[in-house]
Amino acid sequence: MLKAVGQALFSTGLQNPKFTEDEKKGQDYEIRTYHVTKWVSTSLSAMQWDAAMNTGFRRLFNYIQGNNHNKVKVEMTAPVTCRVDPGAGPACESQFTVSFYIPEEHQENPPEPSDPEVFVEHRKEFTAYVRTYGGFSNEKMKHEELQKLLESLQRDGVPYVDQPFYVVGYDSPFKLTNRRNEVWILKKEVEQQ
Repeated sequence: MLKAVGQALFSTGLQNPKFTEDEKKGQDYEIRTYHVTKWVSTSLSAMQWDAAMNTGFRRLFNYIQGNNHNKVKVEMTAPVTCRVDPGAGPACESQFTVSFYIPEEHQENPPEPSDPEVFVEHRKEFTAYVRTYGGFSNEKMKHEELQKLLESLQRDGVPYVDQPFYVVGYDSPFKLTNRRNEVWILKKEVEQQ
């Protein structure tokens, strides 16, 4: 328990999902192709991003602490991703899917969640445009960084999908310096003729 809490608090030495970085990249973003992986996830509807992230994080932290059918503790990983499917308008709820990457030792056969609101997600390979930024991220910063990434993609004329998009965090709230946050916009796959 102490190891998991320590890792969650200080986020050092955590496993990350594997990706391949594209040699071509924009001046202010990376292009990454993430490999096929399994994640433990939970979905909820909410108006506030940060509140949704906190609720989702707590559900998933309970899973890795042994709230699963095997009563197995699962190592903390990074990043914590949040897929955002925006609501139809500013006064509408958005759909949030908060996820932890399942560590390598459990990828083949992850423990089944006990909480009915938690599920194992099978992510196919995908390519994302990634903008990285520091500091203590909040909803305003996430919106600003997402807008900057959208502007860069439009400037470069690359094919992308408007939504859903991802907001991503690598660090615990107790890490004070060298914080790493990201926004991901999915690459639109152009069909071959």
